[in-house]
Amino acid sequence: MHPSLVPTKRLIANVEGAMNAVMVQGDAVGTTLYYGKGAGSEPTASAVIADLVDITRLHTADPLNRVPHLAFQPHTMDQAMNDLPVLPMSEVVTSYYLRLRVADETGVLAKVTGILAEAGISIDAVLQREADEVGGTSNVAAGSQSVPQTDLIILTHDCVEAKMNVALAQMQALPTVLEPITRIRKEELA
Repeated sequence: MHPSLVPTKRLIANVEGAMNAVMVQGDAVGTTLYYGKGAGSEPTASAVIADLVDITRLHTADPLNRVPHLAFQPHTMDQAMNDLPVLPMSEVVTSYYLRLRVADETGVLAKVTGILAEAGISIDAVLQREADEVGGTSNVAAGSQSVPQTDLIILTHDCVEAKMNVALAQMQALPTVLEPITRIRKEELA
């Protein structure tokens, strides 16, 4: 589980306040969304009471006639569930929002985009603000000179997480990248 940017036109992007939503993609039904209260005093109290009722029912019921949790017998599902492959995070395919705080110098954008190109990561969009829009200068460790800096925003097309990890490490090692890179995954949910 991780934070992810989603398009504002999607219903899940408009879940606010104490409401929660879960989107599920099923083979037979397609995409479904489950929406409801998930925080606050009343939903929490309801969940606690439901748990107490379940505990009481399990304690007083005949062990051979209990309805199991999630309505299935775990011992019959153990092998099937253990055989389900879990995709390692390094193999997840998604697009990314990247924000880099960089020195506003000639060639910085070329170095960053070159690293992405070498990793096989396609760029969807790039935004580099003027240094005065960002309003920042930084004292670099090499001396007391102030270096103009700017934010570089990059949106990528889908790529494998492992490739992005390698590219981020190379970009972070550049002397012109002044702060830790912000990476947020993007999901189109099409």
